[in-house]
Amino acid sequence: MNSLSKALATVFGAGYSPIAPGTCGTIVTIPLAWALAPLVLWQYLLVVGGVTALGIWAAHRADIAWGSHDSGRIVIDEVAGYLVTMTFVSRTSAAALGIGFILFRALDIIKPWPVRWLDQNLPGGWGVVLDDVAAGIMGAVIMVALQHFGALAWVEQTIVP
Repeated sequence: MNSLSKALATVFGAGYSPIAPGTCGTIVTIPLAWALAPLVLWQYLLVVGGVTALGIWAAHRADIAWGSHDSGRIVIDEVAGYLVTMTFVSRTSAAALGIGFILFRALDIIKPWPVRWLDQNLPGGWGVVLDDVAAGIMGAVIMVALQHFGALAWVEQTIVP
């Protein structure tokens, strides 16, 4: 069970990156978000909920196995958070995928309230994963605003080849 939880928590090794493992965990999620683009909203939310639940379990078990709390090797939380960020925008748009990546990473690193509070106050895998989900919710709100005001389309037409 420990091997499985570690494999899932590290997203099959991405979390072992010696440089910016959280960023690596988010990068490997971009193709997953793109692959999930054909799903209707309820199906996508079901996948996101499954990843979140699996992530809570895997993060908790991996931390116990390593004797750590919120080990930097755990990146399944970035997967859940980035997928949340991308919920209401086009997941086939290179601009949206890229802006969502930058936005989610910034929110995950800065940890504005309540993200930091969740990280520090929820026990075990709950705190490890749900702070990133909260950052993802903030990211989703900003992405919807960017889409509403045409910023995503402008980037897609102007900057992305």
